[in-house]
This record gives sequence, structure tokens and C-alpha cells, in this order.
Amino acid sequence: MDNSTSFASTFKSGFVTIIGRPNVGKSTLMNQIIGQKIAITSNKPQTTRNRIQTVYTEKERGQIIFLDTPGIHKAKNKLGEYMVNTAEHTLQDVDVVLWLVEPSDFVGAGERHIAQMLQKAQIPVILVINKIDTVAVKEELLHFIDTYRQVYDFDEIVPASALRGENVADVVDMIFKYLPYGPMFYDEDTVTDQPQRQIVAEIVREKALHALEEEVPHGIAVTIERMKPRKEKALIDIEAVIICERESHKGIIIGKNGAMLKKIGSNARFEIEKLLEEKVNLRLWVKVRKNWRDSDTMLKNFGYKEVD
Repeated sequence: MDNSTSFASTFKSGFVTIIGRPNVGKSTLMNQIIGQKIAITSNKPQTTRNRIQTVYTEKERGQIIFLDTPGIHKAKNKLGEYMVNTAEHTLQDVDVVLWLVEPSDFVGAGERHIAQMLQKAQIPVILVINKIDTVAVKEELLHFIDTYRQVYDFDEIVPASALRGENVADVVDMIFKYLPYGPMFYDEDTVTDQPQRQIVAEIVREKALHALEEEVPHGIAVTIERMKPRKEKALIDIEAVIICERESHKGIIIGKNGAMLKKIGSNARFEIEKLLEEKVNLRLWVKVRKNWRDSDTMLKNFGYKEVD
């Protein structure tokens, strides 16, 4: 028997999109499956803004290419429209959908909108009821499952905790069950299509999300102006700019005597050094760009480009 024929008959590969309302744990689940941090996370909604592609490979079973998308929500500006369009567009490109929800006996308008989109897509859909570690009485999960079954005819339903890794292996098993047979799309050591500069910018934004007050985070972006290793020593110089929309926000980001900016920079540098496995000299600036979230030009300049 031809080895290539044998390999193709047992190896599965395909694309999986992770969708859901904001802040249900999509990035946390993807990071947990991949085994390392690719997408940033926070307890604030709309943390993920771009479609992030990561690769999970098992030599025996196959390769899963995950598309982590922004949360589907009612857009309030052009950035919001971009994020929702990005999430909805991915349904055209995938073999399996992972729909993440929180444990609940109430299905809102946002979930019903997602269900309507999926009816049109006609793709295998796996419902992941995430955050089950927050459910005190496990018998309640059966009630939550029945609630969501009334909204959509799911191919599989898996209760899980992405944060704690509970039942995440079951989620992977279900994905492989529905993937088509086929070859590898990426080398087995590939974990993401994100450029290093983009990941570094996102790490800085994450640390700002963690540190700042509620009204500021949605109005910030981060650009990497310079990222270059020094020749004389094992050190990478990185210069980044935090963009905000108001002068008052700039003052909050900088903080008294620069304390907040130092905190953001220190936390970001620690994680960037783990990512790059090099010492980093990180310098941060803050600039105001009024209403940048409603400017097509600035959205493109800051890396938010329409999906082809």
C-alpha cells in the first residue's frame, strides 16, 4: 500500500471557528487547546479584535486550524462593525463551528442572532457550555443543556471549563470527529499565523486592559513603532505607542508620575520576554487620536483591515 494513501485515509485536517458573545472565554479555550498563549484575554468584553489563526497538530489524528474571532455584539462604531463582520465572515471558511456560551437558563437576542447565522451556514456545530466551574450544583447543567437545545439542533454539546482545562480534551475529540480527512496545512511546529510584532502589540494592550478603568480600554490600540535586536548584546529594543481617544484618557494611562504606564510596561515586558526568550528594553508612549474607532484610515493604520 502506498504510504501517502494510508496517511491521507487516517489523517484529518480542517478549519474550526470559535464564535460566541463577548467575554465567554473564546481566547481562553483556544490558548488552552494550543498549550500556549496566543490570543490575549481579559475580563472585559471585546478583547479580541482581529481574527487570530492558530494551529493544533497531533501526529496520529490530524491538524486543527482554529480561527478565534471577536465576540458577536451590537456594533456602536466602525471598529465594532469591523469586529462583527470579521466574526461572521469566518463561517464561510470553516469545517466545524465551536459555539461558546456561559451556563444559563436564558437565551438572549445575541444568541438567537448567532443561531440564525448558523442555520444559513449548514456546518457541524459543537456547543461548548463554558465556565462550568462557576456552577455550584452540577445537576443544573442538564437544565442549561435543555435550554440551548431549544435554540439550535447541535451536533454535540460539551460542558467545559476553558480556564481550568476541564473537559477540554473532550472538545478536541469532538472536533476531530467532524473534521474531513486531508493533509497538513502547516508544518507541525507552527502554532500561529500572527507576526511577532502583532503578538507583542497585543500583549501590551492586554496589560493595559488589565490595569485601566472601564471607560478607557475599548478606546485604546497599540502600535509597534520599532522592534530591533541590539548587535552588541542579547537585547531587543521595542518602542510601542498606546493610542487613546481623549486627553483625559491619556492622563489615566500615564498615571500619577507615570506610575500606570510603568506598571503596564513592566507587566508587558515580563510576558514579552517569555515569548521571545530574550531580554527586552520596552519603551511606551501614549498618543491621542480622537474618534479613531470611527476612522477608516486609522483603523487600517492600526491593523484592523477588512477580511478579504
